[in-house]
Amino acid sequence: MLKHFIALILFAGMLASVNASAQTEIICASTTSTENSGLFGHILPVFEKKTGIKVKVVARGTGAAIEIGRRGDADVAFVHAKEQELKAVAEGFFVNRHDVMYNDFVVIGPANDPAGIKGIKATAGAFRKIAASSIPFVSRGDNSGTHTKELSIWKKAGIEPKGRNWYLEVGQGMEKTQRVANEKRAYTLTDRGTWLATKDKDKLEMVVVLEGDPILFNQYGVMAVNPQKHKHVKYKEAMEFINWLISKEGQQAIAAFKDKNGNQLFIPDAK
Repeated sequence: MLKHFIALILFAGMLASVNASAQTEIICASTTSTENSGLFGHILPVFEKKTGIKVKVVARGTGAAIEIGRRGDADVAFVHAKEQELKAVAEGFFVNRHDVMYNDFVVIGPANDPAGIKGIKATAGAFRKIAASSIPFVSRGDNSGTHTKELSIWKKAGIEPKGRNWYLEVGQGMEKTQRVANEKRAYTLTDRGTWLATKDKDKLEMVVVLEGDPILFNQYGVMAVNPQKHKHVKYKEAMEFINWLISKEGQQAIAAFKDKNGNQLFIPDAK
C-alpha cells in the first residue's frame, strides 16, 4: 500500500514537472530574416537563462506570421511590416506593439550588373531599368515584409511586374530566394541581415548593387497576441519576452549580434 502511495506521489510530481515545463514555453511567430540571420540563436539563450521561459520560433513570412498570431496559434509576433502590424493591432488581434530594431533592405544582383543599375540612387528608378532590360528579377512572392516592401517599390516605379516573363515569384524565405536569384543570375531585394549572414555560407556570386535609399528602411516590431481574443495564449510570458526585448539588456543583446566580419546586423531602436 505504501509503495503504491509513494509511486502515486512520484507520478504526480512528474506530471507537475511536465506541466510547469509546458507553461514556460511560448511560441513566437517571426520572419525568416530573424531566423536566417542567426539573431534568435544569439539572443534567445540570454533571455531563456534569465527568465526560464523557452521561446519556440515559427519562422514564416511576416504576413503568414501575423496570421498565425491572429488565429491564436502563437503568443507573440516579431515581424517587419509596420503598416500590417498596426492594422492587426487596430483590429484587436494584438496588443502592446513596440519598435525593437531596424536594418535596411538592399538590392543584390550579378557582379557584372547586366541591367546597369549601379550608381542609381532611387530604388524605383533601378526597378524601372531592370524591367526595361528584361533581366530576371526574383521575388519572394510570399506576403512577407520583404515582399510587401518590394511591391511598394514596383508601385512607386509605376510597373506591374506580375505575369512578366522576367519576373519570378518563388514563394520562399529570404535565404532560399537569394539562392534562386544567384542560380538565375537575377536581381532581388533582400534584408541586409540575411545577406550578410548567409552570402559566404551559401557561396553566392552576387553583390549589392543598390543601397542607402531611405525607402529601404526596414523596421522590426514585436507585439503580443490579445488574450481577450484568445484566452489560452500565454500573455504574461509573452509580455516578459517583449519587455526584455525593449529593455536595456535586450537592446544590448541585439546590438552585440554581428557577423563573422564584425558587421552589426540589426540596430536596436526601442523607445
